[in-house]
Amino acid sequence: MGGGGQLTEPGQPGSGRPGRFYTWEEVQSHCSRNDQWLVIDRKVYNVTHWAKRHPGGFRVISHYAGEDATDAFTAFHPDPKFVQKFLKPLLIGELAATEPSQDRNKNAAIIQDFHTLRAHLESEGMFQARPLFFCFHLGHILLLEALAWLIVWIWGTSWMLTLLCSVILATAQAQAGWLQHDFGHLSVFKRSSWNHFLHKLVIGHLKGASANWWNHRHFQHHAKPNIFSKDPDVNMLHVFVVGATQPVEYGVKKIKHMPYHHQHQYFFLVGPPLLIPVYFHIQIMRTMISRHDWVDLAWSMSYYLRYFSCYLPLYGLFGSVALISFVRFLESHWFVWVTQMNHLPMDIDHEKHQDWLSMQLQATCNIEQSHFNDWFSGHLNFQIEHHVFPTMPRHNYHRVAPLVRALCEKHGIPYHVKTMWQGIADVVRSLKNSGDLWLDAYLHK
Repeated sequence: MGGGGQLTEPGQPGSGRPGRFYTWEEVQSHCSRNDQWLVIDRKVYNVTHWAKRHPGGFRVISHYAGEDATDAFTAFHPDPKFVQKFLKPLLIGELAATEPSQDRNKNAAIIQDFHTLRAHLESEGMFQARPLFFCFHLGHILLLEALAWLIVWIWGTSWMLTLLCSVILATAQAQAGWLQHDFGHLSVFKRSSWNHFLHKLVIGHLKGASANWWNHRHFQHHAKPNIFSKDPDVNMLHVFVVGATQPVEYGVKKIKHMPYHHQHQYFFLVGPPLLIPVYFHIQIMRTMISRHDWVDLAWSMSYYLRYFSCYLPLYGLFGSVALISFVRFLESHWFVWVTQMNHLPMDIDHEKHQDWLSMQLQATCNIEQSHFNDWFSGHLNFQIEHHVFPTMPRHNYHRVAPLVRALCEKHGIPYHVKTMWQGIADVVRSLKNSGDLWLDAYLHK
């Protein structure tokens, strides 16, 4: 699962015999690193060997080992018929007729209504993109890049003009981040190969990052959002404790890598300022080199070649490095607040084996719609709709939001919508609450 790459050849045949029938108990017993089965539309597949060759990364497919992966498979693959030829050799049987289609006592009514909604949206063309919409966004990014350079080339490199240049470049970088996100989710073109190429162009040449690194990381987040050991976005490397469960676990075990009861304060020093310019930058470069991903490395280097060609004559080596570092610093603040206000205040816990809709709604919330909010967040203010339908073009989120909300209300699933300021405040509040839970457990349990 996860459309993060092009499929090139079918996987190894499964060890079982097609036509055999299995119980959920048998499927669920095959969930180890070296023995992985999953179910898609009641068919049982042995993906043990294929997982390592999965274009979206082996981890994202491993997260569904021993489970029903039907909705995740549908969510990540805009052309399921194409992918079926890769699944066919992995087929080892089907669920027994006495077994339900859903596993682990999931709500069949929610699942059926969700499938009905998706079919309706497909028939209404909600998964069809408007190419001009994305051309406009690409054009305004290129215009910002050109404007930033022209300002200092024509009028000089004074402190005020350099600051203005930095803000414009950071804006271009943030918007390029939202655009690469569109291509990465295969939500722009019908042909996956076109999405893959434009994804590498935007994230590589316009941002200096790696498409494969992003795919392997981001699809895990979508597959199991806010779930410890499965969503890399909640792996805080012991710098923060998040949610209501982890702080207590750390406190009971007397784990104190940081003064977590002050994390809502030092977050401002190590979170927004350092995520992109330090942590992501090191991780991206290390990943490309360690995996010998020379194609992505070449795309990344093309960005730095273009950047230094433009700014080295104006600022020199030290000034150019300082400028791009400051731009990354500004962009990092933008990125962190937009992405964290949708997820960090929500439920963060261990695996609960929920249905697709309930799992996504428990981990996400929306920010109120406005023209500014849409542009500022790359339409990720509709985080719920994006997580429920990750391949849907973002310009359709506002059209499907009332239908998703109605479905949630029907089944009593909370559908949270906040103002942007409330979302930002909730990030700090949730960190403080988690820190207080840790301190209480650390001192008294």
